[in-house]
Amino acid sequence: MFEAHFQTFEEPEAGVALTARLAALREELARRKLTGFVIPRADQQQNEYVPPSEERLAWLTGFTGSAGLAVVLIQEAALFVDGRYTLQAAKQVDAKAWAVESLIDPPPESWVSAHLKAGDRLGFDPWLHTFAAAERLSAACAKAGAELVAVESNPIDAVWQDRPQPPLAPVAVHSLQNAGVTETEKLTQIRAEIGKLGADALVLSDSHAVAWTFNIRGADVAHTPLPLSYALVPKEGRPTIFIDHRKLSNLTRDHLEQSADVREPDAMVPTLIALAKGGRSIALDSATAADALSRLIASAGGKPVRGSDPIALLKAVKNATEIKGTKTAHVRDAVALARFLAFIDREAASGKLTEIDAVEALETFRRDTGALKDVSFPTISGTGPNGAIVHYRVTRKSNRRIAPGDLLLIDSGAQYEDGTTDVTRTMAVGEPTDEMRDRFTRVLRGHIAIARAVFPDGATGAQLDTLARQYLWAAGVDFEHGTGHGVGSYLSVHEGPARISKLGTTPLKRGMILSNEPGYYKTDGFGIRIENLELVVAADIQGAEKPMNAFETLTLAPIDRRLIDVAMLGRDELDWLNAYHARVRAEVRPALDEATQAWLDQATAELKR
Repeated sequence: MFEAHFQTFEEPEAGVALTARLAALREELARRKLTGFVIPRADQQQNEYVPPSEERLAWLTGFTGSAGLAVVLIQEAALFVDGRYTLQAAKQVDAKAWAVESLIDPPPESWVSAHLKAGDRLGFDPWLHTFAAAERLSAACAKAGAELVAVESNPIDAVWQDRPQPPLAPVAVHSLQNAGVTETEKLTQIRAEIGKLGADALVLSDSHAVAWTFNIRGADVAHTPLPLSYALVPKEGRPTIFIDHRKLSNLTRDHLEQSADVREPDAMVPTLIALAKGGRSIALDSATAADALSRLIASAGGKPVRGSDPIALLKAVKNATEIKGTKTAHVRDAVALARFLAFIDREAASGKLTEIDAVEALETFRRDTGALKDVSFPTISGTGPNGAIVHYRVTRKSNRRIAPGDLLLIDSGAQYEDGTTDVTRTMAVGEPTDEMRDRFTRVLRGHIAIARAVFPDGATGAQLDTLARQYLWAAGVDFEHGTGHGVGSYLSVHEGPARISKLGTTPLKRGMILSNEPGYYKTDGFGIRIENLELVVAADIQGAEKPMNAFETLTLAPIDRRLIDVAMLGRDELDWLNAYHARVRAEVRPALDEATQAWLDQATAELKR
């Protein structure tokens, strides 16, 4: 009845194959007279999702998380992950071969400087590290009296015998009906930003920036409609796009050639060198531009200008068409979510459903809309202790039955041509414990605090982050991830530069879309997360002495009333929750069948003390 088209549940490779791969890499390093090698979870453009041909970290270690780094030395090796993946990494890698270390505090460079000795040569691929990352590695090596060596070819590729071919998915035009602004208008904005940087040209090293600028989409990586590509935009003159011509139909080629020259990817390096030889200043995105780009510009006599990609902020502020589209997408998505949540409520108590069943059902309900292009990330479906793994991905081996007394955490999203969604709901199966209700209500209060926040123009996500944590802190607990991330418009579900976290230093601007997702995770017990997407809008405050902003909630899905301790809510919080559920009922109910309408009426009924 249900099936998943956009994600699989196979277990990562382990055991003998991984042991042999690590041994083969060490042999290759010895052949190249290298003491060690650094393997980031990255492609040339630092994408969150990378094609199979770029999954070097997973191929070598078995770790499949979206962020991480490994360092292999001749006698030892370490995998570095952040707090989201500590539990996952421990389950996926061979503890005899790999030490699992922190990616953040202390950073990998501390381990490098402590484990290298004078005269050692640590290799790295300059196409897979940013300039800043390479600088940090270089300093760590210098501290130990060792040398950081930029390799001309990646040694993993030399031993990866069955490495997949690079992707060649067709490129599609992102219509003006969904984009809202033409390429010509966007290029005018970009050139103005290049002028502010004092640069002669800007390298678009981020495929998201290329896709947004030229109104194209693709399918080279999973879950994000990216056409892997580069572009060069001069302050004056015609830009150039570097993209494999085999991806282009006559229609898409004609579309691109209206605003840019189109060349093959291998033309990028000589084009940049030619520009740099004239002593030009060329702007690079510090977050995505490979260290190799900085090196070739500088070696050719140009000046690399490293900084924030101006397109990231332009892209983050959605125009009126994109905002209208994402609202339409969220209503469509809400219909699928209501059908799914009603199904879980109806069937889970039997104990027959599994985590995989839930993933397949939710994707099927979304496909039934007729508009689903992809899921925006692999659905996180965790029940019981699996729910406590923040970025858990169910496999056939880990698949757990949803049993009475458990909590089911479902974090999922969809890619529609008019918008990208991301939503998390935690559901009680049977009777929840007092502890579950206490923790859920504390998470809910933090969620409501963000949703109701009013803040001055120019405020940052770091200034809001504590609002989400205050009620958890009062109980001596917390969550080890950010409160919110930016979301694209039929692009990445995790979009910069704005975010709600202690590291969120970008001012929040009207038109940005961010997630609001506090949580609580009891190791080996259960997980709780409540996530809606929020649009930054103007706040209407009588007598305000400065421009003020607020959030408009986009996501429309019931929050499980059975998990709420109403006595813990303040009057304003209860009013917010009842008003939110009334809105869900009003906007979603008309599109549902009679049985699901009845379920929704009950799921959104007014809560009273």
